[in-house]
Amino acid sequence: MHPYAIPAALKERVVRRQGKLISHDAIDAARTALVVVDMQNYFVAEGFPLEVPVARDIVPNINRLARALRAAGGAVVWVQTTSAGALDFWANLHRHMLTPEWSQTRLAHLAESAEGFKLYPRLEPLPSDLRVKKIKYSAFIPGSSDIDARLRSRGIESLLITGTLTNVCCESTARDAMMLDYRVVMVADGNASLTDEEHAASLNNFLGFFGDVLTTDEVVARLVPAKALRSA
Repeated sequence: MHPYAIPAALKERVVRRQGKLISHDAIDAARTALVVVDMQNYFVAEGFPLEVPVARDIVPNINRLARALRAAGGAVVWVQTTSAGALDFWANLHRHMLTPEWSQTRLAHLAESAEGFKLYPRLEPLPSDLRVKKIKYSAFIPGSSDIDARLRSRGIESLLITGTLTNVCCESTARDAMMLDYRVVMVADGNASLTDEEHAASLNNFLGFFGDVLTTDEVVARLVPAKALRSA
């Protein structure tokens, strides 16, 4: 995957709209959650049906962000797609947008007892992190998961979105979160798609209308630890 570069014309439009390119001058760690979307074997591991090879390349960045945010007093959330309840709450996807064979493959590999459901082994979740199961592309749309209630109970206001696919579950989750009044960052080198073109188009659209796009380095540089804020 080639590094994402913000087009000059998009930069001009964003600055004209909000006065600056990035709205997060600083990231208040205590009110921020890293949301890791669908970094499961089914989507990441070699040989699985919906493998996104580039997703393996972003694992070090996700682990780095998780370590940095935890150390600064923030939360880490691992979101996993489950097929449990999918036919009850999202039936038309399986009936009309997937072949019968593909539907059965998806349902089987994302069953919670299956290897495909598990997080990719090189990730570094901790027992203290939040674990969320979602049914639909977006974690925040009603009926998909309980992530909104769990984050609000912890006073979370900003989200750092990582995972795969950039232009499907990550963007859907990020856009719905913004609509629910979270401040949202898509991490450019913490998301992965099947092609550079799809990845860039998704980030361009998000930056244009929904939130910030930053690299891992830029996020870490903006983190303000909870202790620093309490002592200020």
